[in-house]
Order: sequence, then structure tokens, then C-alpha cells
Amino acid sequence: MGKPVVAIVGRPNVGKSTLFNRLAGKRKAIVEDIPGVTRDRLYESIDWDGWEFIIIDTGGIRFDEGDIFTKEIKLQAQLAIEEADIIVLVLDSQQGLTEEDAQVADLLRRSDKIVVIAANKVEDFNKHLNYYEFYKLGLGDPVPVSSMHGLNVNELLDAIVANFNTQPKEEENDDVIKLALVGRPNVGKSSLVNAFLGENRVIVSEVPGTTRDAIDTRLVYNKQEYKLIDTAGIRKKSRIKEATEKYSVVRSVRSIERADVVLIMIDAVEGVLEQDKRIAGIVHEEGKANIIVVNKWDIIKKDQYTMNKFDKDIRMELKFLAYTPIMYVSALTKQRIFKVLDLVNFVAEQHTRRLNTRELNRVISEAQMLNPLPGGGGKKIKIVYSAQVSTAPPTFVFFANRPEMVHFSYMRYLDNVLRKNFGFEGTPLRLLLRQNAPDNPFKK
Repeated sequence: MGKPVVAIVGRPNVGKSTLFNRLAGKRKAIVEDIPGVTRDRLYESIDWDGWEFIIIDTGGIRFDEGDIFTKEIKLQAQLAIEEADIIVLVLDSQQGLTEEDAQVADLLRRSDKIVVIAANKVEDFNKHLNYYEFYKLGLGDPVPVSSMHGLNVNELLDAIVANFNTQPKEEENDDVIKLALVGRPNVGKSSLVNAFLGENRVIVSEVPGTTRDAIDTRLVYNKQEYKLIDTAGIRKKSRIKEATEKYSVVRSVRSIERADVVLIMIDAVEGVLEQDKRIAGIVHEEGKANIIVVNKWDIIKKDQYTMNKFDKDIRMELKFLAYTPIMYVSALTKQRIFKVLDLVNFVAEQHTRRLNTRELNRVISEAQMLNPLPGGGGKKIKIVYSAQVSTAPPTFVFFANRPEMVHFSYMRYLDNVLRKNFGFEGTPLRLLLRQNAPDNPFKK
């Protein structure tokens, strides 16, 4: 099941972004600082009390319809509300209940979503009179917080997760490859699903964002079963394209996290755009096996250099996916589409590959002899033992005598060493450093 989505809404200047940043600071997951990863700061994945969920920040909702920017912000907030499972309504306890607050609350009532009130900017938590009037909204008990100082935020998180329903886990079949198709609206995700299936199982339209909900479809090819997760777009409600594209990212996250392999679809005509970088960055950070699929290749004028030029441009724009294979297809003519599935099988195997520990240590030892770690403070720095601790993605722990002195550039070197010796095409690797293990079996 996908992660729950929590949208933070309210009128301007009540502290929504401050609260968003404070909650995002609670996240426990490690985020890589990799050049070229463009992330949309509109959302964040966080972990609280065993629950993982997504929070969405929004602009302040106003009801002055004469301002085009006000209309855009209101539209974005409405899209966030539509995407969310739970709404956090942020109110300013110092200013008290305003007419705009009441209008926002009315909007939320019509959404029929669960609402948690965050009474922000509370300075004295013993004085309930500061936020008592928020009960008038009829949306439940306000939770007093100070997002600026991080006070009572834990209680707000408790109130949020208390509304999550325990959902049954999907029945897993290890033989089935869960394959998500992600990309900007109108890059051909649904068309590719239909091409795989040989029939129009998914409605295809020229209007971006016509697919409303993610659709799982069973496909069997060459005796291999796949579950196709066709990432939904956002229902088109306005000509404001930016607003819909921002929230399609949130829906992509929910599909990516369920997948074993992700097809990152690029429009051959438009090339790699910022939205493509955001989505590709999510795939990488989620640790999913992936393939870049350039669609609409049939309408590109080509010569003997065209594909090489496209390869070069894509590698330049998506530097953090240097390990990812690229396929050029046409969903319309079915050009190369089943070669994509053959490649899916390969990267899925790479994603779950586990190395022999002795062979891994031999390779890392040779890598250090060829390129020794620089010394620090007169003491030699050395990785003395390595182990693969998990798969999907392949994750390795390197035990060093002084791990704090190992530069990130050397970890990139080790990443390249692993790929050169063992492949791992189409899958990100996770490399971790730890203090030298006392029970190292290879220690001399």
C-alpha cells in the first residue's frame, strides 16, 4: 500500500512552511547529497512512530478571486487536499479565528477528509484561551504547537498518525516483477501499457493528466509475470499546468515505492525537463531499479549520430543515473517495447544480487592497493572489512579504522569499483561506513 499523504493548509502567514520544515526535520531516512538530483521541496517523506508518510506544503489560501496568483495558490491547495488522506489546518493562535480561517475550514468540510487542527504560535501551553475559539470550527480538538520553537510538535505528529488506518499488506509473489511507469503528463505512460498488453486497457488521451488513478494490470511475457503500475496523472482542472505537474510528483512517489523496477519515461521530442529530473531523483533516492525509456522515438528525424547525441544529453541532465540503461521506443509502433521487458528482467536481477563476502573483500582490498586512502594525522586510514547487508537496493557496509576521515569522493570510487567488477546495471547502490568491526574475520 502507498504511504499516507498529509497536506498542510491554511491562510497566509500562519506558519505552514515553518511547520513543514519542522516536521521534515523529524525524518530519519538518509538523504544523499548527489549533484544533479533536483528535488521538489513541496513534499517530504517522514517517519514517525513506525509510520512512514508524505507531507505536502501549500501556499496560503486566499479568496480574493481578482488576483491571478491567488487563484493559482488556491488551485494548488485544492489539488493537495484532493491528493491527501489527512489535512493539517494551521491556524494562528495569536491572531485568533478569522473570516479567512472559517472559509478555509468550510473548504475542508466539503472535501470530506480527516482534519487535524494545528493551533500554531502558542507561547503558553497552560492558557487554553489562546486557541479555545478554534473549537467553533467543529473540526475536533486543536493541537497547540509552536512550529518556530518546535514545541509540542511530537503531540501533533501523534494526532496525525492516530488517524492512519492499518491496511492489509499486499500479498507478495516473489516471482512477479512490479513495474511502475513514471513521467510527466503526456509522455506516453498509458500508451506504453496498452502497447504491452496489445489492447486498450487504459484510456489514452492527448490531454495531459487524463489518467486519474493508478491502475495495476497483470502482464505475462515469455513466462514472466509483471504487475504494471501505471502512474496516474492529475485530473486537469485548469490551464495552469505547473500546479497539476507539482502534484503529479506526489502521486509518482506512491507508485514508485510499490515497484521493483521503474521505467522513467522521457518525451523524445521535448527531451529532459526539470520535472523529469525531479521524478528521476525520487526513483534514485527510493533505491529502485530503473530504466530510462525515451518514448516517441518514431517521430524523431534521425541520422547515424542521433542516438549518441540523445545519450550524451540525457547523461548530462541526469548525471546521478549514470548506472541506468537507456532504451529508445515507440509506444505507437511498438518499436523495441518488448526489449524493454527483457531489460526489466535483467535490472531486477541486478537489484536483488548478493555478492560472496570473500570475493567482495578481495575486490575492495585490490581497489585500496590501486588507490590508497590518504592518511590523516599521521595514521593510515584503511577499510579493513566489507559486507553486503541487504539487497533491493544492494547495500554495503565498509568497516574502517577511521570512517570519519573517508572522503565522499572515495565512496564514489568504491561505487565505480563495485560496478566495474560486478555490474549492478540499472540499480542504485547504498554504501555505508562504520567503525572497524571487532570480530572482523579478515583481520590479520
